[in-house]
Amino acid sequence: MNGLRVIPTWRHGQERLYVCLTDGRNIAWYDREAARINLIAENRREDVLEALGPFVTGSVTVGPPPVPTPAELARLSLHPDDDLAPNRPGEALLIDLDRDPGPAHRLRADPRRRALAAEQTVGVALDRLDGAGWHTLHSLPLPGGDRVHHLAIGPAGLFAIHTLYALKQRVRVSDPMVGLGRRDPEPLLRRVRADAGRASHALTAEVRPVLALVGPTGVSVTVPPREVRVLTDADLADLARLGGVLKPADVEALHAMARDRGTWARV
Repeated sequence: MNGLRVIPTWRHGQERLYVCLTDGRNIAWYDREAARINLIAENRREDVLEALGPFVTGSVTVGPPPVPTPAELARLSLHPDDDLAPNRPGEALLIDLDRDPGPAHRLRADPRRRALAAEQTVGVALDRLDGAGWHTLHSLPLPGGDRVHHLAIGPAGLFAIHTLYALKQRVRVSDPMVGLGRRDPEPLLRRVRADAGRASHALTAEVRPVLALVGPTGVSVTVPPREVRVLTDADLADLARLGGVLKPADVEALHAMARDRGTWARV
């Protein structure tokens, strides 16, 4: 045994196998599609090849990785426990439901499951933007137990997206109040703006707030929301049509910063 661990990861539908030291640092990765093993630590070459032996198929090229960008260097230096990029949509809710699934029989559906369905629907829609130069992070933890449901980073800028389950209900928006069906309205837009403000502070960049409504039958606006963009889950693709604000290098740098758990510990 050489003390190395092989950790598989998936992004954009592609698998990479990272080789990590016992302290979590990456020293190599195997890209199956490129048939290449990228070595960061040349002095551990034989150990890396031994660790990856059971996973390698066919002939591969072994050598140092292409010259990395600063964003790639930041990502590679992250401990896996501090990397938020693998978070699934609704990650915090999935963990909560796994720990406490609640009673088997309920008179009413568990509201956590409705919230999870909403975040998963929005997450799928946002992940479809990846091919257009976007990155999306999900369920970003904030101090105090709050979280940013989704953070989209792309050519049009940064968007903190709060999801709301509204299936087959009419939504009434009167800033800062949002009402669902016959329920009393709540000042939800204050939280949406606050989450975006905290994200702006963490990333030292403008983050625009978005309220994403999942499955509403209609939306009526009596007092237009200040700063907040209100979209349905079917409209989220419109973000990719907004004018360019960030260069690709800026998108990558902000994504590298946002995926680091430590970035969010100070807001």
